[in-house]
Amino acid sequence: MITWVRVIALFVTGMAAAAQFGKVSVLFPAWEAAYPQAGAAAGFLVSLVSLMGVLLGLLAGMVVTRMGFRRTLIGALVLGALVSGLQALMPPLPVMLGLRALEGLSHLAIVVAAPTLMAEITSDRSRPLAMTLWGTYFGVTFALYAAFGPLLLAAGGVPLVLGGHAGFLLLMALVLPLLLPDDRRPRDGVVAHPGEPLTLSVIARRHREAYASPFIAAPGLGWLFYAINFVALMTVLPSFLPEATREMQMTVLPLVGIVSALTLGSLALKLFRAVPVAVLGFLLAALSVVLLVALPGTVWVPAVLFIAMGFMQSGSFAAVPQINADPADRALSNGVLAQMGNLGNLTGTPILLAMTGAMDFAGLVLFSVTLFGMGAVVHLVAARMRARSAAPA
Repeated sequence: MITWVRVIALFVTGMAAAAQFGKVSVLFPAWEAAYPQAGAAAGFLVSLVSLMGVLLGLLAGMVVTRMGFRRTLIGALVLGALVSGLQALMPPLPVMLGLRALEGLSHLAIVVAAPTLMAEITSDRSRPLAMTLWGTYFGVTFALYAAFGPLLLAAGGVPLVLGGHAGFLLLMALVLPLLLPDDRRPRDGVVAHPGEPLTLSVIARRHREAYASPFIAAPGLGWLFYAINFVALMTVLPSFLPEATREMQMTVLPLVGIVSALTLGSLALKLFRAVPVAVLGFLLAALSVVLLVALPGTVWVPAVLFIAMGFMQSGSFAAVPQINADPADRALSNGVLAQMGNLGNLTGTPILLAMTGAMDFAGLVLFSVTLFGMGAVVHLVAARMRARSAAPA
């Protein structure tokens, strides 16, 4: 029971990190009204958090293993609460942009440390379900902001949203020390705190080693093709859905992805290893995009697409601890996953908008089928490389 209490606490901590995106992107019109002089620069209010993940994702994995997972989480939550509290003062736009960049450090530390620690405290039997739950933290948070964000805005505007988020982060910073074990205390030897100093040469070498490793890099490289599609499709797909059902579908479809990850994805992980589940998700998603052409206007086809993305979520996060036994490697793998996910968030929408602008719906089909297919290929190639490295000489 105590293990699952800890898992839920880490999941809620992940929601606090997802809220660092959701409080802006889901309620973006309110931010545009608060900073009417921002113009196109308002987009940086969202993307600056992603930029920190792109630049520092793998480095965060190295730092987390040296500081300890619990200590990192508490520090990141306190930093995030401080930053969100300062944002609630609604400073001038340049200051707000600087605070959003700083907030990216807090976000990155949480999304690297929390899933790594979640994998550490769960057994082999319960770990797939725990990691599947973790994979839904973004979708659940965005759904909550969509449901309750307008009420917060009506009650106190953007400052209340930001102040509430600061309080949420601070509450979790107070709760986690009471629930989580002290991972700085060695058990069965030192687990995940290498003593090698983080010089520039060490950082560069670890980047090369991580991205060359079919164990450490594979979940993150596959996740790139999920992330580049998800955000872009959420932005562009609605304009190609039937107008009569468009609003309903775009409300329900993200929830379909969450529910499918927790049910079908969890069941699949009990029957198969994580990587085949992720590959199934990529292939099923590519097929569903083709069906959007063959069966235009059919309500259930977009639902299949989001069910498939639920398989990607489940398989990708469960693959990190499944193919990486060492906690330090898991932290690095989660760092790669954060780095690639943020890269996908940054690049997917502008690329898809350019392709649909040039080719209309055919551009969306070409974009998604190609990238979903590449996600499956990356996993299959990496699995072949792992099999070769594990084979006896």
